[in-house]
Amino acid sequence: MSVYRDKRSPYYQFDFQHEGHRFHGSTKCTSRRDAEKFEAAELEKAKALVRATRRAKASLAIDDVAGRLWNDSAQYDSEPKATETNLARLIEYFGKEKPLTDIDHTAAKDMVAWRRGHRVKRRGKRTKEEESALPLVSNATVNRSTTKVLQRLFSFAKAEKAVFENEPDWEALLLDEPEERVRELQDAEATAFDDAMRADYEPFFAFVRASGMRLKECVTLCWKEVNFGTKQIVRTGKGGRRVVFPITQAVREILFPLQGRHPEFVFTYVAVYGNKRLGRVRGRRYPLTYNGAKTAWQRLRTISGVADFRFHDFRHDFGTKLLRDSGNLKLVQKALNHRDIKSTLRYAHVLDEDVADAVERLAESRKKSRSNIRVKGLS
Repeated sequence: MSVYRDKRSPYYQFDFQHEGHRFHGSTKCTSRRDAEKFEAAELEKAKALVRATRRAKASLAIDDVAGRLWNDSAQYDSEPKATETNLARLIEYFGKEKPLTDIDHTAAKDMVAWRRGHRVKRRGKRTKEEESALPLVSNATVNRSTTKVLQRLFSFAKAEKAVFENEPDWEALLLDEPEERVRELQDAEATAFDDAMRADYEPFFAFVRASGMRLKECVTLCWKEVNFGTKQIVRTGKGGRRVVFPITQAVREILFPLQGRHPEFVFTYVAVYGNKRLGRVRGRRYPLTYNGAKTAWQRLRTISGVADFRFHDFRHDFGTKLLRDSGNLKLVQKALNHRDIKSTLRYAHVLDEDVADAVERLAESRKKSRSNIRVKGLS
């Protein structure tokens, strides 16, 4: 091992081999002593990489691991485009050739800090001033789009028998997230939505409220997933899990009349304007799209005047009312397709009134018991 000067660069270069693998590059150092220290550190990294690669029997370059993860499972995620974007962001940040063995806790922490400086994206063209005025991405976005994605790459490589000596401390990297609020729809707000509703969107929003399903799950609902005979909707939900939802009488009354409007998709809308580029003809029905549903929701919320209510709050409203009616957390967990009961516990506050009533009944019972004892003592 030795470092050397290249006439074309002001920095010392390193070039060595370890177990048949060549490692070379710039030290970014102008003094020999610093360059030799840099090379020694690179040698230790090389040893760790060779050990991990030997166990995994595959390249541990982040681009290669991401490619194998994609082919193995990531392409089948419920939102593969989002997964692809998140993986590409990490590869761009670290560089295609960056081995996972080089990504320790400090490197991952720097990555988190970099991602926290990003701003949310909005559709449409904006000036630099307008872009800079957009809010920063949330802690939840950083956790889900960056930290957990990198952790997934490490987990995949470890499943391939790679062993990491300096794996990041994932729990320490996760940013604090505010506890998700649970918003319930009030009667007056429901009436306001109904009054502002466009007729062709009524079945879609009625189903959203009656099922508690997520936006994407509702939009992409297909007739092949709806079985009126067995009274069940069977489909793949978040995380690739099988979701079975009962077709109640209320759900049947929403869905049954929609048959024949489209051969594949359940929910449709009527085109108000024609569009030659998209092949849209005014007055005809077309399948509802994810972006179309979001636009319709934004318009509905504006016209209705209902404030501080997100689309996802329809799901919270469903869970809250179902728990209040049933008092059964496990039942609500299954209805909402929650993998972990902890996600369902956010609705537990609706049982506070039941707890208060039970405590009150207990107090009244004890009060009567004490009264009976005093009466017997006097007689």
